[in-house]
Amino acid sequence: MFDKLVAIEPVSLIPEAEKELFQYARQVELYEDIPADDAEIIRRIGDGDAVLVSYTSQIRRAVIERCPNIRYIGMCCSLYSEESANVDIACARERGIVVKGIRDYGDRGVVEFAVSELVRFLHGFGRPMMYEMPVEITGLRVGIVGLGTSGTMIAQAMQFMGAEISYFSRTRKPEWEEKGFSYRPLKELLSWSQAVFTCLNKNVILLGEEEFDALGQGKILFNTSIGPSHELPALTAWLEGERNYFVCDTEGALGDASGKLLSHPGVFCAGVSVGRTRQAFGLLSRKVLDNIRDFLGAS
Repeated sequence: MFDKLVAIEPVSLIPEAEKELFQYARQVELYEDIPADDAEIIRRIGDGDAVLVSYTSQIRRAVIERCPNIRYIGMCCSLYSEESANVDIACARERGIVVKGIRDYGDRGVVEFAVSELVRFLHGFGRPMMYEMPVEITGLRVGIVGLGTSGTMIAQAMQFMGAEISYFSRTRKPEWEEKGFSYRPLKELLSWSQAVFTCLNKNVILLGEEEFDALGQGKILFNTSIGPSHELPALTAWLEGERNYFVCDTEGALGDASGKLLSHPGVFCAGVSVGRTRQAFGLLSRKVLDNIRDFLGAS
């Protein structure tokens, strides 16, 4: 059992999961706002030995070094890699602190968003109609950049609706090629596709000027990644082409700190994280609690 567990900000646990936290710590503190800076994070953690954090704050080296009692950090958000994490995992490892994150809890909402928005463009339902008359997903050439969990789920949904699926990934996926996905090098994929979905880890940017040149005109580009998958100047230039559209859920996925592109007629940003559904919060909560139980059971 922990002596003191602190959630330094809202971590999206369902009420039942918040109550269960009290089984694993003698003292539990749950903050309902985002800390303004490192000094406030340090104050909130204090002498705590367990910390929960969401994606909206960072636990940097300066925080870890000032909170010597920490022995566990639970990330209530996606942990794809040490480099992209909002926790200084290297510093934590130096001090014997265990960091556990979660993955694959909000993908179904992302898939629903992808299908919904694509249909709206193909039929002209509140969106510019892509072609001269409404078309179905059937026969559409769909390219997936990044065949991880969400990329695979989007590809499966599009294949079910009759689309032709090609993908690009750092590694070939023969098991999916056997199920009808065809592998193409990135530029070839972009040129071939009518609609492209980038489904990449945070901080992975693959689309620059050359890639947008390969993508060409009259295309729709979806970014379902947490952050941008593109270089902003290259995207901005591409959007000036004919019937080019960019779709994402959050401003973070657009990657324009100035906010100027939000008003561009070719940009459609939902302004919300589409993976944050009631079901996703339930799955997130279960995975966070499983990590805590695993840590305490091994301690």
